[in-house]
Amino acid sequence: MKKSDLLYVIPPAQHNKEDLISLLELHPEIKFVSFVGIDFAGNDTDEKIPISLFIEDMDIFLNEHGPQTDGSSVVMPGIATLNNARVDMLTDKDVNWFVDYNCEHFDAETGKMVGTLRIPSFLIHNDVFVDSRSILKNSLDHVRGELLALCKKHPKIYGLEHIDASEINYIIFTCATELEFWVKSPREDAPIEALSSSQMMQEQYWQRTRGNVRTAMEQAVEALELYGLGPEMGHKEVGGVRGQMDEAGHMTHVMEQLEIDWKYSMGLQTADNELLARIVVKEIFRMNGLEVSFQAKPIPGVAGSGEHTHIGLAAKLNNGKVVNLMSPTDLKKEFLSAIGYGAIMGLLKNYEVINPFVSSTNDSLNRLKPGFEAPVCIVTSLGHTPDVPSRNRTILAGLVRDIDNPMATRFEMRSPNPYTNTYLALAVFYLSIIDGIKAALESGKNLDELCAELSKKHGTEGFYLEKDREYRTEEDVFEDFSEEQRNKLFGKPPATVWENMCAFKEHPEKTAVLTKDNIIKPVFVDSFVQGALIRWKTELVNRILPDNLAEVMEMYCMHETGESAWDDELWNKIDELRHCLFKDSADGFSLATKIRKAVREEDFAKASDLQLEMAAKMAELRALYHDYKLNIID
Repeated sequence: MKKSDLLYVIPPAQHNKEDLISLLELHPEIKFVSFVGIDFAGNDTDEKIPISLFIEDMDIFLNEHGPQTDGSSVVMPGIATLNNARVDMLTDKDVNWFVDYNCEHFDAETGKMVGTLRIPSFLIHNDVFVDSRSILKNSLDHVRGELLALCKKHPKIYGLEHIDASEINYIIFTCATELEFWVKSPREDAPIEALSSSQMMQEQYWQRTRGNVRTAMEQAVEALELYGLGPEMGHKEVGGVRGQMDEAGHMTHVMEQLEIDWKYSMGLQTADNELLARIVVKEIFRMNGLEVSFQAKPIPGVAGSGEHTHIGLAAKLNNGKVVNLMSPTDLKKEFLSAIGYGAIMGLLKNYEVINPFVSSTNDSLNRLKPGFEAPVCIVTSLGHTPDVPSRNRTILAGLVRDIDNPMATRFEMRSPNPYTNTYLALAVFYLSIIDGIKAALESGKNLDELCAELSKKHGTEGFYLEKDREYRTEEDVFEDFSEEQRNKLFGKPPATVWENMCAFKEHPEKTAVLTKDNIIKPVFVDSFVQGALIRWKTELVNRILPDNLAEVMEMYCMHETGESAWDDELWNKIDELRHCLFKDSADGFSLATKIRKAVREEDFAKASDLQLEMAAKMAELRALYHDYKLNIID
């Protein structure tokens, strides 16, 4: 069987009954259809509908609605309830459809892998679209209309002197994601000390892949090319240790961090491509006997996995020419156009209410801590001078530019991770961007004045940005500022899911930017928050506490009491912490019991504080036990 004999993509031009029947007749190995809706948590639906039924009811599936599902089984609390749970699916005919092949199931007649046609869809409840894909589509449509109206009103835009903005015919949302992930041998873990040391010595970054890791990487890149994603690179990332080879020549003890990148796309297609890439990567590595983790921070104390998201704005003019709206006329003299400055100001000013959509899990916030190149501050970097583009890897939103290629100008959001809901993240990015663009264009300020606004110091009044904040630095955020300085200048970052979700109530004027004109309905925000908090408290009680307890139970006294005063003192500190964490007594409850009680009583602010206290004590306990073990000599 040749890979070229399979059907991987059905583009929008062929989403009609005649072409689809013809294609499916040519590819009888495609046995099933799955309508793919995305809930507020980013989960995708996957059902197997026989292809014969799809063909029989194709008119209904294409033009009326797809299958129905139970809304209580997807994440949209407060919307689809148990007593009103019906959710319909509506086919999206404006994006690519992909065929997902099962590498372990072959069609007896054709000898080809059995395929499932995955059709991106919208979810409808009570005649209202209630899914992540529709939120992104509606958000981009809204931003497109707003930006076109602004360009008609302000045809001469600073930094875009080479075009007449009133001649813009269509707005193009250029986006891209980068996928980082960890891969390991099943049931094998490398010591954290080895992983940390390898990272510090930079032993793995850009190193050669070997064995089944190399094979899986190459196969994944090939597969993404077949699906039309245009893969650009696959390589090792900073984390990992060198694997071993057994007598049969197979790699064992694999623990590596990898990254795969592919070409940018537009709007919804970008998010659909990212979902496909994760599926392809996970299946191909599994087929090679390897486990893949897309967690943001799968290993404490070692680099986590990001999914840097690039966002840009382009326009098609009436004459057919495409221009980058963020690039200034002279890239050697200016960093950005007025639209570019407005875009980054909108992102930064409203980031407190963007962040919950980007980082809605314990895992995601575990990654966003100083020391591992993950962003912790709401701040950007432009570079020291326009003629020498630079990249500051310590900030939240980085300006990416090439003075020889005006189409390359864009912003890289460094906070998303592989499990960020890309559909919602892109929606809130662009809704915030248009808020800043409107402020910049309506102000009438030139590029120097806009740059001064973005670069203003703490305590300086701005026409758009907040007085007691700074939004730009060319310094190293981690090395050149203390934690106290960072919090004062750039805002204190949320440490728990609860703290992050509180942003919507703490910043109602910023929440209003996202819910303006009902693009993201307030009920959708409430549902998203409910879902995130359900997952947070469930994981806290049913996973984090038991995992910490299991770790504490494995810590035991390794020496004879009285033989060494040093060991006695150290073990007493360790045992005191163990009891503080998990042992109730007549003197009071343990931290674990206090957390369970706070969650049960729905005192989430207290549960959040106790979670941070437990995390700090667990970190202290691990360090003490590490030192204790090193001092034990038989």
